Amino acid sequence: MGVLASPVLAAPFQEGSQLLVNGQPFAGAWAVWSDERTGQQALGVSDSAWMRVLGGDLADSQTSTQQPAIWYSAAPIPLSTQWSRTGAARYLNITEAARQWGWRLQPRGSTLEIQTPPATIQSLRLGQQPWGRRLVVTLDRPTPWTLASLTNSRTGRTDRQFTIQVDAAATAGVLQDLKAMAGAGLKSLRAVPGKGQISIQGVTDGSFQPHIWTLDNPPRLVVDIRQTPMKSRRIQWAPGIEWREELVRLGQSQFPVTWLAVNPSAPGLKIQPFWGGSALVGINPLSAMAQGNQAAAAINAGYFARDRQTPLGAIRRNGTWISSPILNRGVIGWNAQGQFRVGRLMLQESLVTSRGTALAIASSNSGYPQRGMARYTPIWGAAYTPILKNEQIITVVNNQVQSQQAAGGVAIPIPRNGYLLVLRDTPASPDLAPGSQIQYQARPSLPEFEAMPEIMGAGPLLVANGRIVENAIAEQFSPSFAIQAADRSGIGQTANGTVLMAVTHNRTGGAGPTLREWAQIMQQLGSVNALNLDGGSSTALYLGGQLLDRHPKTAARVQNGIGIFLQPSP
Repeated sequence: MGVLASPVLAAPFQEGSQLLVNGQPFAGAWAVWSDERTGQQALGVSDSAWMRVLGGDLADSQTSTQQPAIWYSAAPIPLSTQWSRTGAARYLNITEAARQWGWRLQPRGSTLEIQTPPATIQSLRLGQQPWGRRLVVTLDRPTPWTLASLTNSRTGRTDRQFTIQVDAAATAGVLQDLKAMAGAGLKSLRAVPGKGQISIQGVTDGSFQPHIWTLDNPPRLVVDIRQTPMKSRRIQWAPGIEWREELVRLGQSQFPVTWLAVNPSAPGLKIQPFWGGSALVGINPLSAMAQGNQAAAAINAGYFARDRQTPLGAIRRNGTWISSPILNRGVIGWNAQGQFRVGRLMLQESLVTSRGTALAIASSNSGYPQRGMARYTPIWGAAYTPILKNEQIITVVNNQVQSQQAAGGVAIPIPRNGYLLVLRDTPASPDLAPGSQIQYQARPSLPEFEAMPEIMGAGPLLVANGRIVENAIAEQFSPSFAIQAADRSGIGQTANGTVLMAVTHNRTGGAGPTLREWAQIMQQLGSVNALNLDGGSSTALYLGGQLLDRHPKTAARVQNGIGIFLQPSP
């Protein structure tokens, strides 16, 4: 029988971040706590660890305190849940289930060791289906598996390589039974034995991908190579956060859409923009940014200059302008009361001198260089590296001009108690001579956004007041951008105030939606207001330690995101 070894707990609630499953290391959150209902120690793994490391799945749920789970089971297994201290992760209590499966669980420091009974692959069968190919791996007992990789193939831009690792042994004869013929979305397939594992490696064609699930009696791992990607999903993940997946039909096309339906008025819930660290400059995986900021959920958000790793659009947090809007593009703003606004926004910035003269500022903390005077504060980073040639730098400390200098192509320190003014193709005003006193002022071009302490810019606007208003050209996007089909992410709000954070990738048998199709999808989900966010390889939706819509190795690094932060009840 499985055993939960008795660790010496440093506190009534102990958390870790690493798993060692049958000798293989993985990143994965877990916790041990005292179960008030039973008076016994309970052990749980995060949703991400359950799905990405152990090979489990989650069934639909109507409450966040009980999560039906699937692991080689005919019926969902009811698991209770427990929150992390920060609210950024949810743990599934596997104590009793692990005992029934014969698992041995041993916490050691920050690592949870999981040892499962040895398993053997009894047969491998590859068959043809109307929609693609199906591989059935029959086992003598249930065993963990993981989709170890899913990346674009080196031999073809649209091809995908995948590796599924199964914790099982197999005889050479069984492995030789796997003979893959090209066609129906599958280019190659082979099984490679390893130490205590079998690696199933394949290459799929175009929009075909592996979709993996389990069956019981006998235990089977089923790998479907198909374009239609998902069944519907509806999970009440937390109070105020529902995880949804559905195929949305537009005309003859079907789009797999993954989204979070968020109640912004739920107790302990907060929605805010965030980025990778103390400095604004930099790009990181969305998962890493969310975990570093202790967000329970997140979506990639605004555009950025990938080469310079700098933002290209509006960011406001807690009432402070972090980065200014550009090109009168679409933004979304909100407050703590759950009121949301969308619009096309500019920020009217100026420096007021001691003589009352107002000097216009083109932008603040922006990677989009414009003619005129720009402003860079300590949130940008420790120093400013010139973006254009022949920039002039004015250093301001405590609202007083300290010095003027040519940039000279080298990084200029940004004072902690001041900022830099960067002049581009414009002369310095006499009012900015060293010793001058100045005061920064800013107000949005749309007055209603002044009352929105949180603002994120991207664009174009998709839906406003229930009507589709998508106009990429009006927001100065390129004509090719306006008509291309691509992966998409977006944020919207329904008539009853629910916030939607949604993503989609390829339509069934083709590329992702155009902007107009994306506006129609967001409207079909119920949005009366919606904003397109950065898409393409940046598209990603995160919840509780994992990306919901894609394998993490296929997601590009991003500059910023919109996070959902939870403060769990005691």
